[in-house]
Amino acid sequence: QVQLVESGGGLVQAGGSLRLSCAASVRTSGIYAMGWFRQAPGKEREFAAAISLSGSSTRYADSVLGRFTISRDNAQKTVYLQMNSLKPEDTAVYYCAATTSLVAVQAGTVHYWGQGTQVTVSS
Repeated sequence: QVQLVESGGGLVQAGGSLRLSCAASVRTSGIYAMGWFRQAPGKEREFAAAISLSGSSTRYADSVLGRFTISRDNAQKTVYLQMNSLKPEDTAVYYCAATTSLVAVQAGTVHYWGQGTQVTVSS
Protein backbone atom coordinates (compact mmCIF):
# COMPACT_ATOMS: atom_id res chain seq x y z
CA GLN A 1 0.00 0.00 0.00
CA VAL A 2 1.28 3.44 -0.94
CA GLN A 3 0.04 6.57 0.74
CA LEU A 4 0.43 9.85 -1.10
CA VAL A 5 0.11 13.21 0.63
CA GLU A 6 -0.04 16.42 -1.40
CA SER A 7 0.82 19.88 -0.14
CA GLY A 8 1.60 23.31 -1.50
CA GLY A 9 -1.77 24.37 -2.84
CA GLY A 10 -3.25 27.76 -2.17
CA LEU A 11 -4.49 31.02 -3.62
CA VAL A 12 -2.34 32.85 -6.16
CA GLN A 13 -2.89 35.65 -8.65
CA ALA A 14 -2.83 35.02 -12.37
CA GLY A 15 0.73 34.96 -13.63
CA GLY A 16 2.05 33.69 -10.32
CA SER A 17 3.68 30.43 -9.37
CA LEU A 18 3.13 27.56 -6.96
CA ARG A 19 5.03 24.35 -6.26
CA LEU A 20 3.05 21.29 -5.27
CA SER A 21 4.65 18.42 -3.41
CA CYS A 22 3.58 14.80 -3.13
CA ALA A 23 5.20 12.77 -0.37
CA ALA A 24 5.01 8.99 -0.65
CA SER A 25 4.96 6.65 2.33
CA VAL A 26 7.30 4.19 0.62
CA ARG A 27 10.08 4.23 -1.93
CA THR A 28 8.67 4.86 -5.42
CA SER A 29 11.85 5.24 -7.46
CA GLY A 30 12.13 2.43 -9.98
CA ILE A 31 8.75 1.07 -8.86
CA TYR A 32 6.10 3.59 -9.73
CA ALA A 33 5.64 6.20 -12.37
CA MET A 34 4.10 9.28 -10.82
CA GLY A 35 1.71 11.85 -12.08
CA TRP A 36 -0.45 14.84 -11.36
CA PHE A 37 -4.09 15.13 -12.28
CA ARG A 38 -6.53 17.93 -11.67
CA GLN A 39 -10.25 18.34 -11.35
CA ALA A 40 -11.98 21.65 -11.79
CA PRO A 41 -15.49 22.28 -10.39
CA GLY A 42 -18.09 20.55 -12.50
CA LYS A 43 -15.51 18.84 -14.68
CA GLU A 44 -13.95 15.41 -14.86
CA ARG A 45 -10.51 14.69 -13.49
CA GLU A 46 -7.87 15.22 -16.18
CA PHE A 47 -4.24 14.34 -16.68
CA ALA A 48 -1.72 17.15 -16.19
CA ALA A 49 1.80 15.71 -15.97
CA ALA A 50 3.69 12.44 -15.53
CA ILE A 51 7.20 11.28 -14.79
CA SER A 52 8.73 7.89 -15.42
CA LEU A 53 9.99 5.39 -12.83
CA SER A 54 13.55 6.69 -13.15
CA GLY A 55 12.63 10.29 -13.66
CA SER A 56 14.28 10.40 -17.07
CA SER A 57 11.07 10.94 -19.05
CA THR A 58 8.15 13.29 -18.61
CA ARG A 59 4.82 13.92 -20.29
CA TYR A 60 2.50 16.90 -20.13
CA ALA A 61 -1.01 17.79 -21.14
CA ASP A 62 -1.09 20.40 -23.90
CA SER A 63 -2.82 22.82 -21.55
CA VAL A 64 0.15 22.95 -19.16
CA LEU A 65 3.07 22.30 -21.52
CA GLY A 66 5.74 24.95 -21.15
CA ARG A 67 4.31 26.25 -17.87
CA PHE A 68 4.39 23.23 -15.53
CA THR A 69 7.37 21.04 -14.67
CA ILE A 70 7.19 17.69 -12.93
CA SER A 71 10.20 16.30 -11.09
CA ARG A 72 11.00 13.70 -8.48
CA ASP A 73 13.43 13.55 -5.61
CA ASN A 74 13.88 9.84 -5.11
CA ALA A 75 15.87 10.18 -1.91
CA GLN A 76 13.02 12.17 -0.37
CA LYS A 77 10.30 9.98 -1.92
CA THR A 78 8.70 13.17 -3.19
CA VAL A 79 7.31 14.32 -6.51
CA TYR A 80 6.95 17.98 -7.34
CA LEU A 81 4.87 20.02 -9.75
CA GLN A 82 6.27 23.47 -10.40
CA MET A 83 3.50 25.61 -11.84
CA ASN A 84 4.41 28.92 -13.46
CA SER A 85 2.41 31.53 -15.37
CA LEU A 86 -0.75 30.31 -13.69
CA LYS A 87 -4.10 31.11 -15.25
CA PRO A 88 -7.59 31.21 -13.73
CA GLU A 89 -8.41 28.08 -15.74
CA ASP A 90 -5.74 26.21 -13.75
CA THR A 91 -8.01 26.45 -10.72
CA ALA A 92 -8.70 22.89 -9.58
CA VAL A 93 -8.03 20.26 -6.98
CA TYR A 94 -4.69 18.68 -7.87
CA TYR A 95 -4.15 15.00 -7.19
CA CYS A 96 -0.95 13.01 -7.03
CA ALA A 97 -0.99 9.53 -8.54
CA ALA A 98 1.23 6.45 -8.63
CA THR A 99 1.06 3.60 -11.11
CA THR A 100 3.16 1.15 -13.09
CA SER A 101 4.29 3.16 -16.12
CA LEU A 102 4.30 6.50 -17.84
CA VAL A 103 1.73 5.25 -20.33
CA ALA A 104 -0.51 4.07 -17.49
CA VAL A 105 -0.40 7.50 -15.89
CA GLN A 106 -1.43 9.20 -19.12
CA ALA A 107 -4.23 6.67 -19.54
CA GLY A 108 -5.47 7.34 -16.03
CA THR A 109 -4.88 3.74 -14.97
CA VAL A 110 -3.78 4.67 -11.49
CA HIS A 111 -3.06 2.39 -8.55
CA TYR A 112 -2.84 4.99 -5.81
CA TRP A 113 -4.28 8.48 -5.39
CA GLY A 114 -3.55 11.24 -2.94
CA GLN A 115 -6.30 13.19 -1.23
CA GLY A 116 -5.80 16.32 -3.33
CA THR A 117 -4.76 19.91 -2.73
CA GLN A 118 -6.72 22.96 -3.84
CA VAL A 119 -5.17 25.47 -6.22
CA THR A 120 -7.08 28.69 -6.85
CA VAL A 121 -5.88 31.25 -9.36
CA SER A 122 -7.53 34.65 -9.20
CA SER A 123 -7.79 36.97 -12.19
